[in-house]
Amino acid sequence: MVIVGSIGYDDIETAFASGSDILGGSAVHAGVSASFHMPVSPSRMPRVGLVAPVGADFSEQHQSVLEGLGLDFSGVARLEGKTFRWSGRYEGTMENVETISTEVNVLGDFDPEIPSPWISPKVLFCANTHPSTQVSVLDQCPNVEISAVDTFMLWIETEFEQLSLALRKADIAILNEEEVCAISGEDIFTRAIQPILSGSALHGGESAGRGPSALIIKRGSGGVLANFPCGIFSLPAFPTNDIVDPTGCGDSFAGAFLANISGRPGALNDVEAIRAALVHAVVTSSFTIGGLGSSKLQGLERGLYHARLDRYRRIVGL
Repeated sequence: MVIVGSIGYDDIETAFASGSDILGGSAVHAGVSASFHMPVSPSRMPRVGLVAPVGADFSEQHQSVLEGLGLDFSGVARLEGKTFRWSGRYEGTMENVETISTEVNVLGDFDPEIPSPWISPKVLFCANTHPSTQVSVLDQCPNVEISAVDTFMLWIETEFEQLSLALRKADIAILNEEEVCAISGEDIFTRAIQPILSGSALHGGESAGRGPSALIIKRGSGGVLANFPCGIFSLPAFPTNDIVDPTGCGDSFAGAFLANISGRPGALNDVEAIRAALVHAVVTSSFTIGGLGSSKLQGLERGLYHARLDRYRRIVGL
């Protein structure tokens, strides 16, 4: 599994906790989550490769932590300059974040190059990066078994043509409710699904080609709704009271989901495989929200995870 995204440092403030220089970024959250779920190989070699830039200020200790969790840094470029930094504040229900500052730094001019041994991965996840970067990465991996993309509002508003191209090249789009409504122009998210899948809501319309084969809509505390070739799936969020920081929940959701369909030929048409992967994704994101950044996932005990997984399955009747 190859994940292309950001590695950075976050300053986060919520009603329940705050912290500075927290290891973050879309590639970190998705990677830590995916590595937890990837099958252990007999050689115990890393099964998740990261492609991202870091600056000269990136801590070697943090790199060791991530490598110790099973992440391969062969695709991470250490560049002159500073590592990507983000600062945000959550209030109230924490469904939305107030961005205080964003320092793009080395991420701004990064042109990712997929290491040659990785150009035919079982899963390729283009996390939240510039759509042109996503298109480049997807073009570098023409034989990938399953590809997925994420985005956010800035790219929808400023890079819609390139984003549309990325969505057409990907098998799965993993977006939130606000994003699918913005892309489709619909106020009700359930009405946004078909225009995105058909391509009519994308730049150039249906004549430019269909959209992704599948669409996963993350709904925060409302759970998830997913439309796949094999059917429609709806699951609630796990009802946890341990709510500290929602940063990275969407990326950890994506990492868990994709890891659980990795190596499963025809997964997009397999009802049981998709349902099981979505269940793992929901449960994993419920742990993410329980601590600052990816801290809860980094030390997650498998016994604790499976106890919550069993509880969630009983809740949803699986």
